[in-house]
Amino acid sequence: MALLLGWMCSAEGAGTRVVSFGVVPQFDQREIAAIWRPLLAELSRRTGIRFELTGASDMAVFERELMAGRFDCAYMNPYEFTRAHARQGYAALVRDKGTPLTGILVVARTSVIQSPRELRGRTVAFPSPEALGATVLVRQALRDRFGVTVIPRYVHTHDSVYLNVATGQAAAGGGVKRTFDAQPAALRRLLRVIYEIPEGASHPIACHRRLDAVLQARIRDALLAMGRDPASAALLARVPINNVGSATLADYAALPTEEGLMRRGGE
Repeated sequence: MALLLGWMCSAEGAGTRVVSFGVVPQFDQREIAAIWRPLLAELSRRTGIRFELTGASDMAVFERELMAGRFDCAYMNPYEFTRAHARQGYAALVRDKGTPLTGILVVARTSVIQSPRELRGRTVAFPSPEALGATVLVRQALRDRFGVTVIPRYVHTHDSVYLNVATGQAAAGGGVKRTFDAQPAALRRLLRVIYEIPEGASHPIACHRRLDAVLQARIRDALLAMGRDPASAALLARVPINNVGSATLADYAALPTEEGLMRRGGE
């Protein structure tokens, strides 16, 4: 069961409706709290809905809870969204329209490795098996473009991937450009990107089908309005959602299906 982080984001005069909100744990829980607590407080003020931020200790717990439909709304990666839509009827409300999801492969700056081909048989850190940009797309590229099989080490968060590489516990690591850019400068200086995998639509905020269409529209419209207000847009940018816009299922139609990935093998 997801761990309740112990706060409710509410506004004076908010109604009694409580909506649980999950966040994919790309960062540690303290950073997630710092980013999402003020954002959800502002969203509460605009909608009259009380949002309860519910955290997960790692990616595997988040994905299990998401696929069970435990969150009313959630911020998730695109692959998780397609699965959650199929299993639980989650509907995408908004996403960052300006920043595509870009998978990256990093090594230590002092590493002699220059090409993904040199990673054959080496240990590579990933957040979790289902992380789209950081794991699924990177491993597909290693296999299909470079003919490379690696030894995966799943370390739960993007932060941990970069730390594992910087400290020499893995020869390389899979991440995404925006979580890499969010790392402290001192850590980024210890790493080097050797490959990028550009992808399409970025992480959506989506809601479970048990929330009626009127309620979903109220949340979506409030998020879009936040993007037009400089102070509120700054809260979204910390996610990061730099150019918020409406999202639909069609935005994610080109993603690999769960069944297709399984047929390709479990490397």
